[in-house]
This record gives sequence, structure tokens and C-alpha cells, in this order.
Amino acid sequence: MKLKSYLMGTWREGEGEGVPLWDAATGELLARVTAEGLPLREAWAYAWEVGGKALLALDFQERGRRLRALGQYLSERKEELYRLYATTGGTRRDAWYDVDGGIGVLYSYAGLARHLPEGNLLLEDEYQPLAKDLSFQGRHVLGPRGGATLQINAFNFPVWGLLEKFAPAFLAGVPTLAKPATPTAHVAEALARMMLESGLLPEGSFQFVAGGLGDLLEALDYRDSVYFTGSKATADRLRRHAAFQERGALFNAETDSLNAAILGERAGEEELLRLAEEIAQELAIKTGQRCTAIRRVLVPEGRLQALLEATRDRLAALRLGDPREEGVDLGPLASSAQKEEVAKAVEVLKAAGARVFWEHPGRRDGAFFPPTLLLAEDPYAPLLHAVEPFGPVATFFPYRTREEALRLARLGGGMLVATVATPDPEEARFWLLGLSGEVGRLHLLTPRDAHSSTGHGSPLPRLLHGGPGRAGGGEELGGLLSVKRHLARLALQSDPHTLQALLGEHAQGAERPAEVHPFRKTYEELEVGETLVTHRRTVTEADIALFAHLSWDHFYAHTDELAARNSLFGKRVAHGYFVLSAAAGLFVDPAPGPVLANYGLEGLRFLEPVGIGDTLQARLTVKRKRPRDEKTGVVEWDVEVVNQEGKRVAAYTVLTLVQRGRPPQG
Repeated sequence: MKLKSYLMGTWREGEGEGVPLWDAATGELLARVTAEGLPLREAWAYAWEVGGKALLALDFQERGRRLRALGQYLSERKEELYRLYATTGGTRRDAWYDVDGGIGVLYSYAGLARHLPEGNLLLEDEYQPLAKDLSFQGRHVLGPRGGATLQINAFNFPVWGLLEKFAPAFLAGVPTLAKPATPTAHVAEALARMMLESGLLPEGSFQFVAGGLGDLLEALDYRDSVYFTGSKATADRLRRHAAFQERGALFNAETDSLNAAILGERAGEEELLRLAEEIAQELAIKTGQRCTAIRRVLVPEGRLQALLEATRDRLAALRLGDPREEGVDLGPLASSAQKEEVAKAVEVLKAAGARVFWEHPGRRDGAFFPPTLLLAEDPYAPLLHAVEPFGPVATFFPYRTREEALRLARLGGGMLVATVATPDPEEARFWLLGLSGEVGRLHLLTPRDAHSSTGHGSPLPRLLHGGPGRAGGGEELGGLLSVKRHLARLALQSDPHTLQALLGEHAQGAERPAEVHPFRKTYEELEVGETLVTHRRTVTEADIALFAHLSWDHFYAHTDELAARNSLFGKRVAHGYFVLSAAAGLFVDPAPGPVLANYGLEGLRFLEPVGIGDTLQARLTVKRKRPRDEKTGVVEWDVEVVNQEGKRVAAYTVLTLVQRGRPPQG
């Protein structure tokens, strides 16, 4: 049986015999993988012409809703993926990290979409005035790139690896062509079939190729991107391609790195034992086949033996075997070829001066490789910080001072993640400053977070996944950061009326007087730039006294005449929150209507003191809108409060929940 690829709306089988794909535990032939003869360049054009247009016919909100629905669809069918997972050498726990973790990414980006605007543009910074009369302004905007993204995934996470790249691209409106690694391509194919059978993905927005890419990179230009996960050697070869060097396509790489775990100088017994658990877990999950797994452990020389023994004790209790058998904790590596690669790397480390402190006594047959702890008593041999066994192997290094430990950590040449176990904030600060240019993620393990930490090796959808140097220099996940990487940034310049119409956010100078009080309008009826200028109110001494009595805020500047004269104000002034409340009284329409509730307040600034006898007036402007659900939307209002001289005394943004649809009758 050959795995099929989904291109231009149909499943297709490649030509030729193909590469065999084996069951990692039993050695059984599962399928063959080939993409020879498939129309890959035509499929790339199809992604541009069909997939891109179909995605941009939706908006951020709708694409987010589809991601959520896709997560639900996959959740209801994930047992099929679990069943296939055992053939890759993964236990049910390993499958949980991959399958449920990948589905969780969909839900995370769906949740993010709820805070994005309608349409297909994201705004950055604020409007920049380019003329004194505000008739010419500028704004940084993120818009569609117009291309597609090729996503090349590693063998170790066939589900999560595909979905972590797909979700931000889909949310950004960019069509995907996904290519899995061959050893686990059958799991990725099953996932792709489910995604397509859901009916949630617009035509051309997702394509799938099992096998090689041929000359596909020749079709890429500056509008396109490649998101790669895999070995550093392959990433280095790919990034030299003319698609990136000459035609300007984006190349994003997340590669295996020599991630470090560091026991701090001030760590106690609790931190030592917790770090031992972390190391053992990193060698056990996916049998150590994670790009984020701990490869190097840096330990104060007086604590080295204790940490080695504590880690050994946790690993020794694990049982190696076929993941389909009851009670198995660790399966084999993904293939016999992968086992050979790990064994070669261990031999190189041993030749460089490391010795085996302990190795698991369990199975050695087939693709099984025993969890192994190496000890490098001379920690400076270069190869010890350059060669990575991509399996259940970690090398321990002693250090004398934290400065020496930092030098050793830096020898890795860039890491995806490092963990530092310390209870001391001062020591944590040393590592934060020392490693900020060395890692993409710094995991601080303390007694206060040990019970809730998601662990060293678990990237989260809302946080950066990537790292400098050897780790590839790329960025994946990262929440909104990842969505933005799929968009094109430009500076847009025009008059405020045009900018407001294009960007859906109020630009100063483009206000329109409200003919009806805006609180009488539904979400759909409200227009950005619509402005209400209120009547006036003069502040009295009774206002200040009554507000102090009501709020219990008797701060001297409000209530003590003599002390207030000697303050920076030179007189008694009204409470800032009285000004806020008075402004609400000026602009609120009290009758029941489409405005349902105050949803929040942002960016509050008190700009000028308000004294007895000052007269206040408010200006309320629809700043921007975004739907919340089928019944309500969130409307943001610019509020400016001015005094009798026209000076702004307060400025802020009010968020309200507003009813969608027709206004209430009666």
C-alpha cells in the first residue's frame, strides 16, 4: 500500500516503488511513501489562486470559528490516531502529548481569534500625524502576503507538528501545503484525511504531500514561506536555496538543539529532586525524541553524584516494550535507522571524554535504545557540546561557579529551551541576563511553580517556540506573534477619513457628529468615527465632599484645604475617579437599549487637575468594533474629557457589550 497525497482537490498516488515505512515495534511493513510524478508545482499555484482567495473570503473571526470546530471534530475521532500511534513506537502518554497537544493548539488559536478584528487587517502602533492639521497621517498595517506556506515537519510529532504550523497560517489567511517526515507519515496522512473530511477547510487552503518535494522550491517567491522542523544539517542546506537567497521567500527553521538543564548553586534538596524528575521525564516522553528534550545537565560539582543517582532511580523503574502491551512505559525509537544514529552519536561523545554512568537494562532488540546517562568530568571538550543523540540520552557536566556554568551552557551554540532549578530570584536574574541571547524559552523551576509547571519540554501555543543559533533562529507558535509572521507589514499613508474607512479604527480628524445618541444603536448600526459631544457640568465643592463620603477616599488633596494649598496642585482638586464618573453621567443614555454592559476600561490617564468651579464636557467616539458572539459585540469608545479652556483633563477607552441585530422595539 502507498500513502496518498492530497493535491488540487483530490487524493493522488505517487509513482515508483517508494520508501518503505515500518512498524517501529514489530518491524512490519506498513506502507510505502513516494511523491514521484505528482504535480507539486501545479498544486502550489492552486494554493495561491484557489486557496488564498477562499481563505480571504472569510475573516479572522470566521477562520477562528472553523479552527475551534476542527478541534472538536478531531477530538471526537482521535482514537484512530491513538491506535496508529503505537506503530511509531509511542505509548499512549506519548500520543497524548502529540494528538491532544495538537488539538489544543487549534483551540488556543481559535480563542485568540476572538480578540482580533473583523476583516483581514491587523493594526500596529498608533496613528502617526504627518501634518499639523492631521490631514495626512500614517499607520503600520499587517495585511495578506498573497502567497502560500510550505510546512515541512519532523517525524517525532506527526500530529502536533502539523497542527502547530497549520493553525497560525490558517488564522492569518495563508494556504498550507504540509509535508510530513516519512517514518510517521501514515499518522499525518490519517490526520490530513480527518481535517479534509470535516468540510471546514475552504478548497485549496490545505494540501498534503507524502514523499519528496522534487523541484517544488523552484516555484516559491517573496510572497511565500517555508516552516521547517528537523535537523540542523537539513535546515542549513535548505536555507541556501535560491528561493530564499535570491527570490526572498521566508525560511523559518526550528531545529534540534543541545538544550540544558541547570541545577542552581543555591538549589536545595527539593529543587534537586524536582530537576531529577524533569530530566527523567524528558528522556522518557517520546523516548527522548523531542527537539526540546534535555541533552546537557550542568550541576555544581558537589551535587553531581546525587543528581545522577536521583535521575537513575526514576529511569530504572520504567519498562521498555511494545507500546500496545499493558504496563509499558517506553517504546522503541521511531526506526532502526534512528537507533543507529543515536548509537553513533553516543560513541562520538564517549570518544570525546564522556563515560557511561548508567544505562537501562531493558530491551536492545529492534529499534529499542536504553535510556542512558553519560558523565563528562572534563566538560570543555568541544564535541560534547556539538553532537546530539536524538533519543533517551543526557550528558551530565560538573561546574565550580555559576559563571563557569554559563560558559558551558553557551558552548551549545543556541538552544530552544533551558531549565534552571533555583529558589533564589537573584540567581534566576543571573541566568535570565546570561541566557537571554542563548535560548528561545527559559523555564525557571522553583518550589513555588513545581506543582503547576508544564515542564521543560512542552512548548505552549501562546508562547514562542524556537531559538537562536543551532536551534534554527526561527519562531513557531507564539500566539499573535506567529499569526503576524504570516502577514505582510506596510506603512499606510493617507487622510484620516480614508484611513478610518480602510482600517476600521477611528482616526483623529475623521469624526462625524452623532445624529442619534449612539447608545440607541445596535452593534451593526454603529459606525467607527461616530461622535457624541455632551452637555457640560460644573464641579462644586459639594461634589468633592459627597464623592469622598461615598468612596471613603479622603486623600488630603481632595479634602484638606490647607494641605492641598501646599501640594503640587496648589488647591483642592476633584478625585480622578469622580471625573471618570462625571464623564459617564454626561455621555450615558439611561434608558434600556442595545448597550448592555460596561465591559472594561483601558488606557486611563488624568492629564490636568480639576478644581472647584471647573466645567467638564465629554466627547464620546466609536473607536473600533469586534464581534464577541452571535448575540453581542464589543465596541470600544474613545473618551476625552475637557475643561472650560478646552484642555484635556482625562482620556481613556471604554469597552461595552452591545446587542447585535435589530434594535429592541418599543
